[in-house]
Amino acid sequence: MTWSIIARDPRTGEIAIAVATKFFAVGARVPFLRAGVGALATQALVNPLYGRRGLALLEADVPAADVVRLRGSVPVEYSLARQGAEVVGLDQSLDMLAGARERQARLRPQPGSVELVHGQAERLPFPDASFDALTFTYLLRYVDDPLATLSELARVVKPGGTIGMVEFGVPGSAVLRGLWRVHTRWGLPLLGRAVSSAWFEVGRFLGPNIEEFHAQHPDLEALWRRAGIQAVQTRRMSFGAGLVMWGAKA
Repeated sequence: MTWSIIARDPRTGEIAIAVATKFFAVGARVPFLRAGVGALATQALVNPLYGRRGLALLEADVPAADVVRLRGSVPVEYSLARQGAEVVGLDQSLDMLAGARERQARLRPQPGSVELVHGQAERLPFPDASFDALTFTYLLRYVDDPLATLSELARVVKPGGTIGMVEFGVPGSAVLRGLWRVHTRWGLPLLGRAVSSAWFEVGRFLGPNIEEFHAQHPDLEALWRRAGIQAVQTRRMSFGAGLVMWGAKA
């Protein structure tokens, strides 16, 4: 069992964290503390990302209650908005936009600083060179023409602006790829079935869809360059099952 206590001295403002545990090295991973910002203990979910994200959100003046309730998963766009950035989010799903607006109401960014728009990535409702930077996630597998979509995304970014993507990948190692296939073909559908029939179908769909996409587009960096994005870089994560790419508008 693990116990954590966070205390603040009302006279001096000093903050301290104490952790007691029977598990080896857990106490070194639970506390997160930054002077002048605050303190967090990720006791039940010992994931260092929660601590780092939580401190970043506290530093961006996100209310502590929201940080705790959302486990540090407050979208980065709200942190940027609180620092003065103007952020636009786009989705073709009205249900997803409704969920985003609900979260927006809870997080209370500055009025007008986060705009949520209904639209499609293939036909963005924005003029050329509208944005300083653009990010997208899990998009290219779901469009008919990834090159045309990338070109459309690049169109609305100012020259030199950063474009970034998060996507699923396929491990390069034959052994890891075999384990990945077991997970995506069997593990994900079983996990989905435990939730609902709809999530079962999602779990069954993902693995083949991811592998088919990368078989059709083995050189994503070249695809990005053809879309007018330069200095493209790739970082593979989780043994290749995760993919982060970024570059600059030419």
